[in-house]
Amino acid sequence: MKLIFGLGNPGPRYASNRHNVGFMFVDRYSTLKKCSQWHRSSSYTFSSCEQISLIKPLTYMNLSGKAVREALVDFGCTVNDIIIVYDDVDLALGKIRIRPKGSSGGHKGLQSIIDAINTNNFVRLRIGIGPKPEDIDLVDFVLQDFNQMESTILDRVLDVAISAVELIINEGVNKAMSVFNSYEVIL
Repeated sequence: MKLIFGLGNPGPRYASNRHNVGFMFVDRYSTLKKCSQWHRSSSYTFSSCEQISLIKPLTYMNLSGKAVREALVDFGCTVNDIIIVYDDVDLALGKIRIRPKGSSGGHKGLQSIIDAINTNNFVRLRIGIGPKPEDIDLVDFVLQDFNQMESTILDRVLDVAISAVELIINEGVNKAMSVFNSYEVIL
């Protein structure tokens, strides 16, 4: 069983925000693969298909670790069974990056996960939402919706990210890194 966590903030107010690309990813994956309806647990919702469960924390971004820790227990999985998908303001829109482990890079949702499960040794896929303009605060930027052109790029990136996650699952993180870490969606 693999657990794929898409990070974001729950509720319609945040649905189209840059910070919610993790939620957008798992929603797209669930629809594309015809996974089950979403079911609610105490700190997350999940949709399952085959040997994969897609999970959206309901704890808000900065407390994502609580939901990850709870889901690991509920599903009887270990950190070797998880993939975390989230936004990265330091990565340009149109790019993704896969890593087998590492620091949070300042991402508070990822830091919450590292703190909650006491390790940074888990696979993560970052989806670029940057660059952030200099004249806007970081929080304001990540809580903005994508404009129409950005949404077009994001649609393609989400499909690429799905292919990347499938390659991670089927052939390993190193193979996926070699194929997708240099890939860029451009219009």
